[in-house]
Amino acid sequence: MDRRSIWALPVLVFLLFPVVKSEVEEEVKRALVQFMEKLSVGNAARDPNWGWNRSSDPCSGKWVGVTCDSRQKSVRKIVLDGFNLSGILDTTSVCKTQSLVVLSLEENNIAGTVSQEISNCKQLTHLYVGRNKLSGNLPDSLSKLNNLKRLDISNNNFSSELPDLSRISGLLTFFAENNQLRGGIPEFDFSNLLHFNVSNNNLSGPVPGVNGRLGADSFSGNPGLCGKPLPNACPPTPPPIKESKGSSTNQVFLFSGYILLGLFILLLVALKLVSKNKQKEEKTNVIKKEVALDTNSNKRSSTSSGHRAGDNRSEYSITSVDSGAASSSLVVLTSSKVNKLKFEDLLRAPAELLGRGKHGSLYRVVLDDGLMLAVKRLRDWSISSEDFKNRMQKIDHVKHPNVLPPLAYYCSKQEKLLVYEYQPNGSLFNLLHGSENGQSFDWGSRLRVAACVAKALGLIHEELGEDGIAHGNLKSNNILFNNNMEPCISEYGLIVTENQDQSFLAQTSSLKINDISNQMCSTIKADVYGFGVILLELLTGKLVQNNGFNLATWVHSVVREEWTVEVLDEVLIAEAASEERMLKLLQVALKCINQSPNERPSMNQVAAMINNIKEEEERSISSEAR
Repeated sequence: MDRRSIWALPVLVFLLFPVVKSEVEEEVKRALVQFMEKLSVGNAARDPNWGWNRSSDPCSGKWVGVTCDSRQKSVRKIVLDGFNLSGILDTTSVCKTQSLVVLSLEENNIAGTVSQEISNCKQLTHLYVGRNKLSGNLPDSLSKLNNLKRLDISNNNFSSELPDLSRISGLLTFFAENNQLRGGIPEFDFSNLLHFNVSNNNLSGPVPGVNGRLGADSFSGNPGLCGKPLPNACPPTPPPIKESKGSSTNQVFLFSGYILLGLFILLLVALKLVSKNKQKEEKTNVIKKEVALDTNSNKRSSTSSGHRAGDNRSEYSITSVDSGAASSSLVVLTSSKVNKLKFEDLLRAPAELLGRGKHGSLYRVVLDDGLMLAVKRLRDWSISSEDFKNRMQKIDHVKHPNVLPPLAYYCSKQEKLLVYEYQPNGSLFNLLHGSENGQSFDWGSRLRVAACVAKALGLIHEELGEDGIAHGNLKSNNILFNNNMEPCISEYGLIVTENQDQSFLAQTSSLKINDISNQMCSTIKADVYGFGVILLELLTGKLVQNNGFNLATWVHSVVREEWTVEVLDEVLIAEAASEERMLKLLQVALKCINQSPNERPSMNQVAAMINNIKEEEERSISSEAR
């Protein structure tokens, strides 16, 4: 093939195949034009530069009020405040734009209702329709906008009950004042809301607990509302109305039949429970024997058949070889929740195996009073009983709300157990990689988790660093969420040997073991590295290790090729999160995973850098709230 043929090939390809357009899809363009046509009824003719027609493109044609992404391929924002628009709000059409994150139509004359189809705008983070003439019912589908941050429906004529917007976990502002809304106020997460106003409506009932975060102005003008922060207290709940004694003979027979049926069902349930308890006791006895045999075998051999990965029963019982003489050996630390806990209580309680790791097993134990505990059973830890006790006492003396403290511990030559309060909302790993309910984990939430963990880790390092007590195994599996979805660092201080520290680094970096042993200065710096890997998980949404894939190595390679933005999680990009602040957090992560431990910042320095990014984010959100 000669040179002219080679040059002709691209021309031929260009002629045979259509060029991929960077413009918005035709279907979306038609939907947006229809959306504007329904808004423009009765309005004067638009300026020639208005756009919003089928002969131009929303991005390249620079339609008024439309903002597209950096590649000019999708519509991200529609802001048409104060344009004297009338007509109706056609959410069916505008929500064909799946990439839309901001829809603002404030200070117009738009009438009609907001339809259920608003839930099709799945990426929407800001919805402003205040100061219009909208009326009717607010659609329940508003609660399906999981990414919504800002909602303003104020100064309209809505007359329905409020939908259950408390299901939107990331909602920051809600303005609904000056409408005709009725019914009660849902249980919003007022600890998360920055601005809230439902004044001048027809709402009734008690004000939910706002914990002093909101004043009376947020609820005034609703004669039916009562309770703090309003001056009028709620009336006492009336006693239940007693039924009339004069029941007919038919009703007596009917109720008697129900009672007999209920007793029969209770009898069946009782028989089933008795049978189940017998089976459980038999099973527990078998398992106790197995665990005892397993522990005895540990004395004779370094390998244990009782910890095979495939051995996964649903019910277990925690026991020990020397349990007969250990009734007073459980040390309860400074906690009122388990101040009467005894070692035999742990032995007697049913326990579910949650998982086995390199350094031990984790159980969920349910005590007789219903309290759920997490019990870590450690193995192969070459630390003396005295050193173990001193370590636990020091950890107990340093308290931080974002560090999960041990409630009690047990230590013998064969067994070491740590007792924690069970955290019901799973781990950061599950939230990032295995969320079963499709829960949204947006940029703001990820940044908040990073800031909380960094601050807590910095303060704990400051208190325990001189004693050489670091976390030693910091990873997303060990960041748990409590009842308030606040992150808690778990299993702090359970690894102390240098070999374990080197093993952790070898798993999460591209360094060789020899390089690590030459460069390792302390497990404190290993914690910094582990936190840097957690930041990479938050930013990329990817697993640390997956079929030969190594997250830290991959991020370094992408950054070297100057495709830095490509590492960011597509979910965050779709949310229109700030690329600038995400890249700043990425730079913090890269400093943490520096191959030289001495070049890594301290956790207090890391916390300060992340806090600056968080403050920038909050200022940006406040300015958008107007």
